[in-house]
Amino acid sequence: MTPGKGRAFDSIPLINIAPMFGADEEAKARTAREIAKAASEVGFLYVTGHGVPEAMIERLKAKAAAFFALPLETKQKYYIGNSRAHRGYVPTAEEAFYNGEVPKIDKKEAFDLSVELAADDPDHIKGYRLLGPNQWPAEVEDFRKDVYAYYEAAIGLGHTLFRAFALSLGLEEDYFERFLKKPPSQLRLVHYPENPADAAAAASEWGISAHTDYECFTILHATTPGLEVLNAEGRWIDAPPVPGAFVINIGDMMEALTNGRFIATPHRVRNVSEERYSFPLFCALDYETVIEPLPKFIAAGEPPRYGRYVAGDHLLAQTMLTFAYLRRLRADGKLALPGGARDNTSTFGRREEVRP
Repeated sequence: MTPGKGRAFDSIPLINIAPMFGADEEAKARTAREIAKAASEVGFLYVTGHGVPEAMIERLKAKAAAFFALPLETKQKYYIGNSRAHRGYVPTAEEAFYNGEVPKIDKKEAFDLSVELAADDPDHIKGYRLLGPNQWPAEVEDFRKDVYAYYEAAIGLGHTLFRAFALSLGLEEDYFERFLKKPPSQLRLVHYPENPADAAAAASEWGISAHTDYECFTILHATTPGLEVLNAEGRWIDAPPVPGAFVINIGDMMEALTNGRFIATPHRVRNVSEERYSFPLFCALDYETVIEPLPKFIAAGEPPRYGRYVAGDHLLAQTMLTFAYLRRLRADGKLALPGGARDNTSTFGRREEVRP
């Protein structure tokens, strides 16, 4: 199979990852093989047996609903542009993914958070954006407690999935742990308001337009359908919620590390007629981790298909190209792209084949 192409799938594989929490090495190996097949052919999979309590997810949803129901002026107190660590409220139209020269308008609002770090954390003081304190809205009771409890549980699941991906690639099970000391893995609380179908608007507006994720992989829970995934024939395939399952998708970093063996598949969220919430956790590696194809995935006599970059610089560069407040800082000369970063969103997976 050609790296980065996958196949013309019609559905997303469903995999029970419960064996990854046990000691049966043969069962873990079988699970890893299933994951490898899904990651190389589809770039997406559903996982069950993940161990995250449903009650914890329900509390997360309740707190998100309460926050997004607040008046806009209250939410704006926690505007993400107020945070040097890129944490807080993301209003509608703040974020735009570009399709050529024309930005697609995303009909959503969000709240972003990551690992809780003190204001005197050495990496925050060093100036690493994406690392630092969170902003926590005081207007929603127990918001911090319930939302951060989910974050920590999902991060724990992320560690389990990193072990599964390592096995699926023929690496030592704990291979990725050395790069997971303080990663800027971001949780987003996303709200898509009710939006009755409008044929004229649908041509130019999306819940969120086509993109790939920047990190290694994403752990997603969503309340209603809307997610669509691009297959190798350029057809958009529905990926609706499955009870008791998370959606997992491969991101740019994992595609680069595997030299295209695992694929970051473009996806989007179509306009939805009913209110929708989604909760993606973008699982990254530590800020200073060097991302480049691992030697075992480079054929003898052939150059690597991906260049070398630093994980945190890649995340920051891509974020700077999509968030309005960061584009303003750059235009004012107050912020520059990290050294070596390209002045456009990176092309991974089948991004170049995305069709309207």
